[in-house]
Amino acid sequence: MEALSKLKQFDAYPKTLEDFRVKTCGGATVTIISGLIMLILFFSELQYYLTKEVYPELYVDTSRGDKLKINIDVLFPHMPCAYLSIDAMDVAGEQQLDVEHNLFKQRLDKEGKPVTPEAEKHELGKEEPEAFDPSKLDPNRCESCYGAETEDLKCCNSCDDVREGYRRRGWAFKNPDTIEQCKREGFSQKMQEQKNEGCKLYGFLEVNKVAGNFHFAPGKSFQQSHVHVHDLQSFGLDNINMTHFIRHLSFGEDYPGIVNPLDGTNVAAEHVSMMYQYFVKIVPTIYVKADGAVVKTNQFSVTRHEKRANGLVGDQGLPGVFVLYELSPMMVKFTERQRSFTHFLTGVCAIVGGVFTVAGLVDSLIYHSARAIQKKIELGKAS
Repeated sequence: MEALSKLKQFDAYPKTLEDFRVKTCGGATVTIISGLIMLILFFSELQYYLTKEVYPELYVDTSRGDKLKINIDVLFPHMPCAYLSIDAMDVAGEQQLDVEHNLFKQRLDKEGKPVTPEAEKHELGKEEPEAFDPSKLDPNRCESCYGAETEDLKCCNSCDDVREGYRRRGWAFKNPDTIEQCKREGFSQKMQEQKNEGCKLYGFLEVNKVAGNFHFAPGKSFQQSHVHVHDLQSFGLDNINMTHFIRHLSFGEDYPGIVNPLDGTNVAAEHVSMMYQYFVKIVPTIYVKADGAVVKTNQFSVTRHEKRANGLVGDQGLPGVFVLYELSPMMVKFTERQRSFTHFLTGVCAIVGGVFTVAGLVDSLIYHSARAIQKKIELGKAS
């Protein structure tokens, strides 16, 4: 018993008798309000504790031989799919040959609705082959390439073969109406049919992880004297409207909190034959999730430049949308970690103790102020 009585001396919370406690309406109001505040702050702290803490690190990128995946979803409301082509080139201006891609074109009407139920797969750097049934023609025929024959292309039995031969020679495909194969397949009529349509281009490219560019431009592309050229004359395009809406553009997979600055970009061309250049700086990024899963992706920043272009060569100004990207030598690594439970407990105790203390001060202020006012009223009545 003596040990217990000595232990009582360390009690930091002495209790008063129930008879000496005064309960007031003001105290009850303060108690209810402080209880609600504690509850709200507790759930806020709990929600913060359940989120993952992300630790960033920065170091030199030493990875080699990786591929760069480019996710694309772009709308051209005034550029027909038959006229539009996409090319991927490296920093030296050479067309990238070992490009894995899965790009599709969807024809759109003036209101932006699909013309056909299915999208057509797009061949990189080439136009879509026109649908034509050659069953009525001699399968063993060998038609002229109009001077564009090569060792591996000696016969041009379709309009697309002639255009390919011209492309390899670096010739402009000026007048399709003089080509028998194109007249037979109705090339000019099919071009005319889609003249007032739009195009949605979506899918992905997988290119070598080196600086380069990819671009959306009208006309069939070819190399002429080691210069990348687009042939616009065969389409008869005078008023090229490069209005575009970038629904999504990213370089790799998404991770929590990533921001793709070009998503939702809507650009209306103020003039015809506009050239839009997006200069992109790519930062390789690794995101390590709390469960150990690793996401290798990229962040990027972008600036835009635009000008009027009337030339056929890219350097002189080609109408189109160009995305020129280069890679940063630094890599960012984000690591997810679970927040500390002891910090959570500390926060909860701080909330409870702080609100309880402040509520006690407010209650004491209200109580003593009310008593002082009541005494003055009673003294006034007595006098």
